Amino acid sequence: MIAAAQAAALPTQRSELVGRLAQPHHYDLAVVGGGATGLGIALDAAARGFSVVLVESHDFAKGTSSRATKLVHGGVRYLAQGNIGLVREALHERTLLLHNAPHLAQPLAFVMPSYRWWEMPFYGLGLAAYDLLAGRAGLGKTEFLGPRETLGLLPNAQRRGLLGGVKYWDGQFDDARLALALARSAALQGALLVNYCCARDLLFERGRVSGLRCEDMETGAVLRIRARCVVNATGVWVDALRQRDGEANPGDGRAPTQRLVVPSQGVHLVVDRRFLPGAAALMVPRTADGRVLFAVPWLGKLILGTTDTPRNDLVREPRATREEVDFILGEAARYLERAPQRSDVRSVWVGLRPLVKPHHDDGDTTKGLSREHRVLVSRSGLVSVTGGKWTTYRAMAEDVLEQCFAKALLPSREKGVTAHISLVGAGSNEQPRPSMADAPGLHSYGGEQALVMALPGASNWLTPGLSEAMVRFAVRHEYARCVEDVLARRSRLLFLDACLAHAVGARAGDIVREETGRDPGTDAFLALADAYSELPG
Repeated sequence: MIAAAQAAALPTQRSELVGRLAQPHHYDLAVVGGGATGLGIALDAAARGFSVVLVESHDFAKGTSSRATKLVHGGVRYLAQGNIGLVREALHERTLLLHNAPHLAQPLAFVMPSYRWWEMPFYGLGLAAYDLLAGRAGLGKTEFLGPRETLGLLPNAQRRGLLGGVKYWDGQFDDARLALALARSAALQGALLVNYCCARDLLFERGRVSGLRCEDMETGAVLRIRARCVVNATGVWVDALRQRDGEANPGDGRAPTQRLVVPSQGVHLVVDRRFLPGAAALMVPRTADGRVLFAVPWLGKLILGTTDTPRNDLVREPRATREEVDFILGEAARYLERAPQRSDVRSVWVGLRPLVKPHHDDGDTTKGLSREHRVLVSRSGLVSVTGGKWTTYRAMAEDVLEQCFAKALLPSREKGVTAHISLVGAGSNEQPRPSMADAPGLHSYGGEQALVMALPGASNWLTPGLSEAMVRFAVRHEYARCVEDVLARRSRLLFLDACLAHAVGARAGDIVREETGRDPGTDAFLALADAYSELPG
């Protein structure tokens, strides 16, 4: 267990972090990318005793890693595809994550309502196999439900034609706050992590990658980082750094300028819990066009999603299309007796998933694209990793380091060290596990609640679930630099209710300005909140 006082004592002041980064030092490992994958690699490497630095061009978990469907799952759909190995790995990692971050991840019951005679036996058989693969790592036994039991768990499910349902167990979590816990846990292990520091280019010595040329996005200062190994863990943006590597080494037979990733867009709509007031999530394994739909209770609201639409461009704030929104609402109306309308949507947000592109695939659909991760090492020694999913972040980190060892970029050291490292805030496993379905509040801080309450403004609430002290804690101890950092990722208010986030944005900005002495970016955040509250069309 990590002592709360120890974590709170970590240096997170911007001037100190950048000052350390500017000092001459030759790191064992430099990681580019502060999402789930990069942060997992930084924690694993630092825990094995390597000197580690990580830079992120924006905020930690700014992109894909804060826009997940909030599920920690073994991958029921991968079981249907026959990918047993991926399911086993994910189920194992699910168990570790629930144990290592009990304040941010917990078991969740899912119910598949059945309206056709074959659905219960068909999906029940698959979920029984899911239980069998989970073994002792299972969270609960799959159950067949009658219509009354199904409605007891899904009070607003469509009654007409309901034959029953199948209940199974998986997990859910708070993705952005888990990313912060990873960052702070890596720092406790000795890693240096700096957000808003962009890796502009690679450094080379005799044709080999030897570090990074970075820019401090706040001051414009250019920083050179020396490292014996560089890992490119930038998710959907992984090909940008690979292209720089290819331009410097045009003879590389791996042709790094060819795209490794095809982004896929997933849209999520957030509505009030009255549309599914029970504690269980609703899962539709096959919608009208073959995709999966979830209705997941989360932090006092209900998440509806998700779509899976290919994109050919990369943007930091992707937008939902009218067709995607109409699809989600239309499918929800098929399964909910009282269905949400466009006017009921509190927030709409979009995540870009890094799907790995097969070399032979030149199509523009997501069919056949891999959700597994892939690690490539170029002839210059640049290690690139992409794909995968949040649940398996730790296994991905281990795979990346194994490749670093295999290519003699780092000396080999025994793996498995992060399997039982409790993340910052975890507290003790004897403490009651908070419910992710509950409205946001102090419970997401786990063992650090007393530290938050000790800060000025602990009794001054900007809105239920967000106090002045929480804003101060975000800036002082959680690397927050602007209003968006606080209201989108330290608090999840922007993702839960964009209009409410807009209403408290100026007050939060004043506190951030007081803490940092700099422009908190309030105007930019208010514009972003407007975008999250508006539906296309």
